[in-house]
Amino acid sequence: MGRMPTVDDVAQAAGVSRQTVSNVLNSPDIVRETTRERVQRAISELGYRPHASARRLRTRRSATIGIRLDPLRDGISGAVLDRFLHKLAEQADARDLRVMIFTADGADDELAHIRRLHDGSDVDAFVLIGTVHGDIRQQWLIDNGVPFVSFGRPWGGDLDDPRHRWVDVDGRAGVRDAVNRLRASGSERIAWIGWPSPSGTGDERRAGWEEACGLDEATRAALSLATEDGVDAGAACATQLLSQPTAPDAIVCASDSLALGALMAATAAGRPELPIVGFDNTPVAGAVGLSSVDQPLDEVVAAALELLFGESGGDVRPNPDSNEEPTHRLLVPRLVERRSSHLTLGGITGA
Repeated sequence: MGRMPTVDDVAQAAGVSRQTVSNVLNSPDIVRETTRERVQRAISELGYRPHASARRLRTRRSATIGIRLDPLRDGISGAVLDRFLHKLAEQADARDLRVMIFTADGADDELAHIRRLHDGSDVDAFVLIGTVHGDIRQQWLIDNGVPFVSFGRPWGGDLDDPRHRWVDVDGRAGVRDAVNRLRASGSERIAWIGWPSPSGTGDERRAGWEEACGLDEATRAALSLATEDGVDAGAACATQLLSQPTAPDAIVCASDSLALGALMAATAAGRPELPIVGFDNTPVAGAVGLSSVDQPLDEVVAAALELLFGESGGDVRPNPDSNEEPTHRLLVPRLVERRSSHLTLGGITGA
């Protein structure tokens, strides 16, 4: 076909009316599954793409997802969000959706942006990141019936509330797996460097260490330190741990920033061979040879978009009011082994 395919071409190829094709594009739930599949097959074979601008005018929807851009801290932890945003943009584009990025100075300012974008019909749905206990953003979105999905659980809230769609990575399982593998490789006094509580994500990751480390309560207290995220903070904590009369024989950290600091401190203390494991599998971890727990961000983004828009559509699904359909996903991370962990078990992904 020497021209761009039209709705009429799709209708003819699928053996349906023009209106049926329109229904499949704009209100697929009202079309029988067999008919919908036939139309979608014709769309795929012909390479038909609806005119996005015309569709937005017709449906009064912006086909846009809003997300706040977090400020970078040390540039290491920020790499996770950077990867998440890139994957969100790529997968949204495949659905003819756009991503609107905005900045905000704290939760109150972010909520003000959300209200403005929602009131102006500039955004159809929001993706929240950095969920915390008592998150005012989540409650406002729920109370006002605004579609959203969060990358992170509703910490301190009802995890099964159908009005809150969320996707998260099981940090507890990821850290527990790392600790178990270290123990299987011979480590017995595995220390933990994490974040101050309450921190939903940090507390979950620490719980994985507690469950797997095999240490008594007093030893756990001596080998567990909490600090703000950052390379210097990780180095300071590792220096403190390594100065103990009976120093740890491995360290697991809540982030790659902390792990990089721990690696620097261990090297300075004459223990460059000390097994150290981080979390997030950032490019820095790969560059310096740090083992790290990897978050499956492709799966996170795919799950978030599916919860908002269905398996393949671009129209926001109505806010659920029951648990008849899944409204959250908890994904399992994997350990990426590099030289720093000195693990010898087979079947671990190397880098």
